[in-house]
Amino acid sequence: MDATALRAVQEPIKENYRSHPNEALISLRATGELGSQSVSCSVDVGHQILEAGLHPATGGDGGLACSGDMLLQALVACAGVTLSSVAMNRGLEVAGAITAEGLLDFRGTLGVDREAPVGFVSIALQFDLVTHATADEVDALMRATERYCVVYQTLRGGLPITIRARILP
Repeated sequence: MDATALRAVQEPIKENYRSHPNEALISLRATGELGSQSVSCSVDVGHQILEAGLHPATGGDGGLACSGDMLLQALVACAGVTLSSVAMNRGLEVAGAITAEGLLDFRGTLGVDREAPVGFVSIALQFDLVTHATADEVDALMRATERYCVVYQTLRGGLPITIRARILP
């Protein structure tokens, strides 16, 4: 896909959302099935089932995906797609790699220290870009990526999350 094709696909969608803002409110959903024989949860990722389990730092054997890694992978994927889209729309050729690294204190997760945080205490997102774009163009590209990356903005801003349980027959 090139910039012209991307604009051709996106422009009618954008115009529809301008005219009908409520149609832009789309609910995404993830589902999983609790593992029956181990501490695991199988997540439907669209084309396959990904089984997640305990990280080795919490007693896992490393054979299953870690949900913390999946969160970082979602951030990398979203940032990469966003950067690529913005670059294409601006006529910039960009290649390279993106790395997300998150710091966790597993004492919180395991209940060893009630004062230790549960969850990531920091995340660093690194872009190693190969491009002929100017420094100003790269700066603008990074600002736009930061502005429009859904996962980045969600993590950075936080949001209310509700939790509930239903007992099924």
